[in-house]
Parts: sequence; C-alpha cells; structure tokens
Amino acid sequence: MKRITESDSHYNHLEKMDVRKILSSINREDKKVPQAVSKAIPQIEKLVNVIASKMRKGGRLFYMGAGTSGRLGIVDASECPPTYGVPQGLVVGLIAGGDKAIRKAVEFAEDDTKQGWKDLIINKISKKDVVLGIAASGTTPYVVGALEKCNKNGITTGCITCNPGSPVAKAAKYPIVIVVGPEFVTGSTRMKSGTAQKLVLNMISSSVMIKLGRVQGNKMVDMQLSNNKLVERGTKMIMRKLKIPFLAAQTLLLKHGNVRAALTAKKITS
Repeated sequence: MKRITESDSHYNHLEKMDVRKILSSINREDKKVPQAVSKAIPQIEKLVNVIASKMRKGGRLFYMGAGTSGRLGIVDASECPPTYGVPQGLVVGLIAGGDKAIRKAVEFAEDDTKQGWKDLIINKISKKDVVLGIAASGTTPYVVGALEKCNKNGITTGCITCNPGSPVAKAAKYPIVIVVGPEFVTGSTRMKSGTAQKLVLNMISSSVMIKLGRVQGNKMVDMQLSNNKLVERGTKMIMRKLKIPFLAAQTLLLKHGNVRAALTAKKITS
C-alpha cells in the first residue's frame, strides 16, 4: 500500500523560507482539502443515512482514533449535546490511551490491536450502534483491530482516512477516503489530513442531527443554554418567531429551558 500521507512534501528547504512564503504555501495546500472532500460526498451520504437510521432505533455513534484523529472525534462528540440538545453518550469519542491522551501523547497506545475493542465493550457496544474509525494513515492498529472485531460481531463500521486501500478502509463497511496528497511538512497529518477529517466530522454530525429533527428551519432549537451568548441567541430566535419583545422572549425561554420547548408551550397556550 502506498501511504500518500507519508509522501515527501511538494516543498523543500522550509527552514530557508520567510514567514510569508511559509504561510502562503500552507494556505495553497489547505485550499485542496475541500475539493478532496467534495469527491467523497457519495461515501459520506451513505454513512450518514445509516447512522441516522440506527439512531432512530436507539443506536449510538462511536468515534475511534489515536492522536490528532482521536482528539478530533472527541471534539465533535462533545459538541453534539450542547449544540443539538441530545443526551450525553449518544455520540461517543474514544481515543487510544484513554482520556489522558487528549492532552498528552501516550506512547505506543495506538499500537495495541485489542484495546479498541476493550474500550467499546466498556461502553456496552451493541448491534444497534455504529463505530467510525478515524485514522489519517489508515493503519492505526487500535482502530483496525476494533473495526475488525465489530465486523465479526455484526456491528456497523465506517471510517475516515486519507490513504486509499489502507487497512482501515478495507476493514470499514462504509469507508470515507479523502485523498489530500502529501503534507506541507512531510508526514504531519495534523495539517491537511486533520483538516479533512474535521470537515467530514462536521458534515456527518450536522447532517445526522438535521435528519433527526434537531434543527428547525436553520436554527438550533434544542441547544443547551450553557452561557449568556446562547441565552441571547435563543431569545432572539423566539422574538423573531413570535414577534414579541426581548424580555418576554427571554422569560419564556428561561422558563422552558430551550427554544423548541418555549415555542411549543406558546403554541399550546395560544
């Protein structure tokens, strides 16, 4: 297998470049990422439909990765409850090495082929769920081992990788392959590959939540009121929808806890 993510950069003598040249070169490479993602939309669509279907039947979504890939999955999973008001644990991020690996690399944690499945067992994985492996190289043993074990146990699998024909892509029933080419700094997959993974994760979770009815129009009506900015945003949604003053809208929002509940209550009493 040719590991495109490990191929030599198209640029050389980086240490001799001035800052403007470094920045413009990185930006030139970054522009290639959305184009690469667009080619994989049919693959992403298939996986989104499967995840939404599973969740309607009580299933969950698990992200699994190591290093940057694992951290990106955890970020996306952690943002679903406050953004869409879904329960904690509906989308779960797992990283090789456990929670301490979120901040600091845990040596050789990603090389354990059995630990990924053990982590899923701890989280009571079932056939209702979907497991999405995230690995830029497509070779991470922690992810490959987990996906292969899931397949043997009838659990739906997907992946996001940047190397076609990789072990992760072969193990996943619904592979998403984003070929972004060599990194600006050779092998530094936290750059273009990481950006591609982040874009795809945004697309997956946002699309799934929309299909589950967690958005009305274009508004996050189930978002949690976890800070003053979100209280103000929710208040303005209600103001515009009901055409009522700010204070009246805010009182309604705080009484019912989120925009959807406030609008539903107002409709019932009207």
